[in-house]
Amino acid sequence: METHVVRLIFTTVIMSLGCLVQSDASTHRYKSGEEVPLYANKVGPFFNPSETYAYFDLPFCRPDNMEKKKESLGELLNGDRLTFAPYKLEFLADKKDAKVVCKKRLTKEEVAQFRTAVALDYYIQMYYDDLPIWAFIGKIDKEGSYDPNEFKYHIYTMFHFEIFYHKDRVIEINLRADPYVTANVTNDEEVDVEFLYTVMWKATNIPFEKRMDKYKMSSSLPHHLEIHWFSIMNSCVTIFIVMSCLGTIYMRVLRRDIYKLAQDEEFTDNQEETGWKSLHGDVFRYPKCTYLLSSALGCGTQLLAVVVAILSLGVLGVFQPYDRGVLPTALIIIYAITSAVAGFSAVSFYHQLEGSNWLRTLLLTGGIFSCPLFLTFFFLNTVAIKYGSTAALPLGTIVVILLLWVLLALPSLLLGALSGKRIKSEFQAPCHTTKCPREVPPQRWYRSIIMQMALAGILPSAVIYIELYYIFASVWGHRIYTIYSILFVVFILLLITTALVSVAMTYFQLAAEDHEWWWRSFLCGGSTGLYLFGYSFYYYFSRSDMSGFMQTSFFFGYMACVSYGVFLMLGTIGFRACLLFVRLLYGSIKCE
Repeated sequence: METHVVRLIFTTVIMSLGCLVQSDASTHRYKSGEEVPLYANKVGPFFNPSETYAYFDLPFCRPDNMEKKKESLGELLNGDRLTFAPYKLEFLADKKDAKVVCKKRLTKEEVAQFRTAVALDYYIQMYYDDLPIWAFIGKIDKEGSYDPNEFKYHIYTMFHFEIFYHKDRVIEINLRADPYVTANVTNDEEVDVEFLYTVMWKATNIPFEKRMDKYKMSSSLPHHLEIHWFSIMNSCVTIFIVMSCLGTIYMRVLRRDIYKLAQDEEFTDNQEETGWKSLHGDVFRYPKCTYLLSSALGCGTQLLAVVVAILSLGVLGVFQPYDRGVLPTALIIIYAITSAVAGFSAVSFYHQLEGSNWLRTLLLTGGIFSCPLFLTFFFLNTVAIKYGSTAALPLGTIVVILLLWVLLALPSLLLGALSGKRIKSEFQAPCHTTKCPREVPPQRWYRSIIMQMALAGILPSAVIYIELYYIFASVWGHRIYTIYSILFVVFILLLITTALVSVAMTYFQLAAEDHEWWWRSFLCGGSTGLYLFGYSFYYYFSRSDMSGFMQTSFFFGYMACVSYGVFLMLGTIGFRACLLFVRLLYGSIKCE
């Protein structure tokens, strides 16, 4: 009951902002013989999930009235283009004898179009009473040959609809192509085709409220859950190892040094002190480019808020399988609203570092992530337009998104910045900073920023490695992912591991008498984003069959943006954890 209330509230909020979101299923009740809407959605290569086209881009039978369904913002973002299909599937009306959809003569160009689609494993997607259905459009008959020139290409011309109902509602639908009723499209010659279909209605005891359960349960099968729990156990072991190392450092080194310094009442700036103890006069010296660091921290905090909000809504059951448009719409609106978090975090921290040009920091905060994202989007949208894909957003949708950014995100950003500017908080440093900066001694090659970033990203990447496959298979494939609770747990473990590893790397840096830890802690924390981008190469070439310029550009373009966002978010976590650690460390000793 609480989940339904949360979903209702969330949907109401989105509708109040002018973004109509579909519910997870139609609530219409049907009478016997009443026509149930069947929408043809899109077609595309099975292994290229981003490369989708309108259903009637292929020369299928067209209805007399090409009426299109009005899509919501989220559906357009999802590439949905719903048009009434020519199949007539009235409620409880069996059609055991094959019914003719249409008879047509395919031209040579249309035959070639179908042949190419079959060769690329094209599938079709439709929606019947908001229930998704899929089918391949044809098959390749290799006849034992390995020579593509000898392959035979066939398109299916007979489809069997099997529909289950409970009382006056549709519960389930299956679509099956008859492999024995086909049309040969191998040769460039005109072909006469007759498209047929049958309909069979069957009663079921599954209630309407549970008709989507089969989609949710696909990712919660026992063998899948075992893998997910193994991933969590692997993450816990990783955290235990890191905490054991940090505990050893504290018990054997830090605790001894702190106790020794606490006994020395005359300790001020003893030049004989070495290691981290000698940096008390420089460790809180403000870093270079404080405006850039503040902007990165502000944007990282915003992205953290977005992820937490999305995962929380997922755990509450707001995002249901094939609840078309809710997730992308939620991402846009939550990102716009949380711009206030970015403005507040960036400007308040910038003022703590005694910065004066807060307006520059504000502008940089607003564009440090959104500008690369918009540039990538416009490039990929141009590619999609060139291909004629449904992944290309219409001009009206782009205008709506820009208006949301201008009328919601920017005011929120400014409001947060003004709130942060009014807070007159000073940077809390337990030690005074000397006027002359201490020279950083030469460091060995393995203490360089590049090497530390490479080492810092290993353990956090190991925490999410197993879960990454399922996420990629859902976003860049056709697998359904619904276990947000496990994903939330893994995300929390990722944050903990990132914080612990960043603290460990900062301690080793201070122990080497290098006081310039500010930027390095951010870069080490965010290095997991670079590993994520590296994993995308592995997934593309080793775990998927994606191909073609459009799919490749979409995959690496958006993965670059996601990796960059992860870099900013985890970099913020790493920096905040290290700042807390350094304050506690030097606050525990007596220094003037």
